[in-house]
Amino acid sequence: MRIWQESTEIGPRPGRMSPLGATFDGAGTNFAVFSEVAERVELCLFDEDGAEERVTLREVDGFVHHIYLPDVGPARRYGFRVHGPYRPERGERCNPGKLLLDPYARAIEGEVEWNEALFPYRFDDAGRRNDLDSAAFAPKSVVVNPYFDWGSDHPPRTPYHETVVYEAHVKGMTKTHPAIPEAIRGTYAALAHPAMVDYFVKLGVTAVELMPVHQFVHDHALTEKGLANYWGYNTIGFFAPHNAYCSSGQRGEQVQEFRSMVKALHEAGIEVILDVVYNHTAEGNRLGPVLSLRGLDNAAYYRLSAQDPRFYWDTT
Repeated sequence: MRIWQESTEIGPRPGRMSPLGATFDGAGTNFAVFSEVAERVELCLFDEDGAEERVTLREVDGFVHHIYLPDVGPARRYGFRVHGPYRPERGERCNPGKLLLDPYARAIEGEVEWNEALFPYRFDDAGRRNDLDSAAFAPKSVVVNPYFDWGSDHPPRTPYHETVVYEAHVKGMTKTHPAIPEAIRGTYAALAHPAMVDYFVKLGVTAVELMPVHQFVHDHALTEKGLANYWGYNTIGFFAPHNAYCSSGQRGEQVQEFRSMVKALHEAGIEVILDVVYNHTAEGNRLGPVLSLRGLDNAAYYRLSAQDPRFYWDTT
């Protein structure tokens, strides 16, 4: 791990507080993340070999920590580390040992590799803060290219009384379809394949409602049994298309492939609706992993019990 040399001729700039997330402008990337509780936030950049560089986000406006880095562009992997209070009894769970996903990341590479380092407590002592470094086992946020040729694309805006909705699972809908090339089955590209589009059109479908396509996590309890979370109701990245549904890569390619799918469906007069679950995330209850929101500002991103802030308010 290396600490960013801020004295270089072309180094970090203050950047701006909006928009949140990583925003590439063609020359560099602005990073902005909210945390009211943080005493210090570090941006962690990863190279192709997995080596980590850290730079402190020194500028803070309205509790948004931000920085602009020239020459950091699409496909660059990153995460955050937050220094601050760790007082679970007050709902504060900062721990710089945990690499955190950007809540506003547009793409995420990799998946959770379940390890003790991901959890807030030590397995041999649940009352002790777990300072093991989680970077080797955590997925990484990815800077994406915001540019895409939408052409004349526009939402079909079919009137509700004429709408026919087809609920679909990206993988399940296309994984064994004989008319779709095997290399893209189970992906966004498969859903945009002419065989699928023609099928929807012939049925008279005007909108496809996709079951969760936001980045999700395969639950620890399931992976221990050799199973996977098929349905996807375990979100960890609400703005990132699930990377396993992409046929072309995980360094932002999933965003472009998703956009191409939407464009193809729109051209056929088919709207795209997303099924989203907001009442919980893949971080689970107080015993769950520290992957993103919990480590950034637990009390700000989650609703905690007024009686005991160690617990979460179940809004199910």
